[in-house]
Amino acid sequence: MRELSHVDESGSVRMVDVGGKPQSRRRAVARARVTMAAETARTLRELPKGDALATAQVAGIMAAKRTGELIPLCHPLPLTHVDVRLDVAPDAVEITAAAETTAQTGVEMEALVAASVAALTIYDMAKAIDKDMAIADVHLVEKTKAPVE
Repeated sequence: MRELSHVDESGSVRMVDVGGKPQSRRRAVARARVTMAAETARTLRELPKGDALATAQVAGIMAAKRTGELIPLCHPLPLTHVDVRLDVAPDAVEITAAAETTAQTGVEMEALVAASVAALTIYDMAKAIDKDMAIADVHLVEKTKAPVE
């Protein structure tokens, strides 16, 4: 079994030292799903552009930029791109968040935080009409690393 990267030999938490690693172009994609009643999904789908979905999109982007402040041992990264997409399904909002950087460590936490906060924002904006919503299936779907050219 592999060891936890953020725990040293004595069991104390630590920030991983990435100082000796080369810079790489890195990208990560995460997804989340907010399940809801079909009527709630329809209401969200019919809102004018710029309402709940746009608010959740911006919240996800802003959250990705602040990941190093939210997750205690996460390195603050210079993000080169963040994209958050929300698609309203018949009984859910599907969220896909991508984050990119050129750095010494990956951006999976930024993508996961973006998807999670976008989901929380949808939940917050629709909770008045649907008490049975659930945030589910937050997961990393892609992680890539390429040399800097």
